[in-house]
Amino acid sequence: MSRPGEYVPDPTEGIINPNDLPPPKRQSRSRVRQKCRCPHCKYLARQHGIRQRSLHQLGDPLSGRPVEIVMRYSLHYCCKCKTLFAVDMTDFAPPKSNYTNAVIELAVRLVVDDGLPYRSASWHLWRDHRVFVPFATIQNWVEAAGEKNILKN
Repeated sequence: MSRPGEYVPDPTEGIINPNDLPPPKRQSRSRVRQKCRCPHCKYLARQHGIRQRSLHQLGDPLSGRPVEIVMRYSLHYCCKCKTLFAVDMTDFAPPKSNYTNAVIELAVRLVVDDGLPYRSASWHLWRDHRVFVPFATIQNWVEAAGEKNILKN
């Protein structure tokens, strides 16, 4: 067992193929609702179907494995405005993203506040938080966050 302050080499250092990384721990979450308000007309729409998506979350530091969240969510059809929509999950992850808000916020903070280069931030996220994020993805997040801050001012 390692002591505080003792250097312990990362067992995954030098792995080139992402398939050789340790398998993730899977957690299930649900956003399945029978009825949900339509975002356009506020009509109470019935459930039309159930889908699921996988999201990468900050890893488990004790086991040293990444965490993958399997989010089940419901689709709803509004018969008033003829719209098909999913339950709102923007508090947990942006639409069409593979990463949770916590991962995105940490990655942007590492680059903007701590001044790490994109590649170093990517390695830091894997080494300390066991979530693999390509450095180009981090660059896109930082650029998008900068555009949002410019629009606020």
